[in-house]
Amino acid sequence: MLAKDIGIDLGTANVLIYIKGQGIVLNEPSVVAIDTDTKKVVAVGREASEMLGRTPGKVKAIRPMKDGVIADFEITEIMLNTFIKKIHAKNILSRPRILICCPSNITPVEKNAIKEAAERTGARRVYIEEEPKVAAIGAGMDISKPSGNMVIDIGGGTTDIAVLSLDDIVTSSSIRIAGNVFDQDIIKYVKDQYKLLIGDKTAEEIKINFANVFKPSKKDTMEVRGRNLVTGLPDTIEITVDETEKALHESLYKIIKAATNVLEQTPPELAGDIVEKGIVLTGGGAMLKGLTELFNKELQVPVFIADSPLTCVVEGTGVLLEQVKKLEQEV
Repeated sequence: MLAKDIGIDLGTANVLIYIKGQGIVLNEPSVVAIDTDTKKVVAVGREASEMLGRTPGKVKAIRPMKDGVIADFEITEIMLNTFIKKIHAKNILSRPRILICCPSNITPVEKNAIKEAAERTGARRVYIEEEPKVAAIGAGMDISKPSGNMVIDIGGGTTDIAVLSLDDIVTSSSIRIAGNVFDQDIIKYVKDQYKLLIGDKTAEEIKINFANVFKPSKKDTMEVRGRNLVTGLPDTIEITVDETEKALHESLYKIIKAATNVLEQTPPELAGDIVEKGIVLTGGGAMLKGLTELFNKELQVPVFIADSPLTCVVEGTGVLLEQVKKLEQEV
């Protein structure tokens, strides 16, 4: 039996794996739980994620990826190994080829660390591609023609912005403001305004199910539970949806500024194509309510969300794996 070609979206928040001919076979949080006494792995992925903020002293849940790059090499390797074993992608006789994605503006050292982590899982060959390019392909954009395409990929750790033409990136920017920073913005706002401390999971729930960043109503409210910093006791408060817009305002305008800078550096002909076609949003952060309307207003360009924003990058790896010969020429 031949080894399978696999594509990996190694994200700060989630790892998604695509097997050529089978589609997406794994989508799990990038979390590893470690016993700090014995240094042994207790859980990986979804099981470890459920332990975040809820573990006893000696068990620590770690996110080994930070801002789209490897923060803990050893733990990342353990995580990748566990996931690759789980999907039975390698066997004794042959090893898989792996296509793995990284943010567009990482250093050669960070890129090598990602490549090395994949190689040490037993890969026969490792290809590295830049995330916004793969996201654009996964979103169904035809980037092979001499025409401008723009994508904003808002992940967990980074937002990658790129203009693409003729199968390559023309201008790009990668900033370390994305989903995880949005969660921290919400935690900070609730702490400053209500002296209530909430956890990452609660902040994420507010972001996904309640927040709205474009002309939100003041009437809609949500109950939020946490620890009162004055009394030290559990407490419940009510926040309005327009407060979520205030909490996220600064971070979102930093992304808008980065997108504006990319547009300013784009050759005029390609900029004209983008005004005509619009900008495509991918990544989990693209699902923030009101985001397309906000970007539309501020960037003065039509903005659309990809059909499946959460899986665009890994689906793009699937398309590229069909063109392995092309990838081999790029190496």
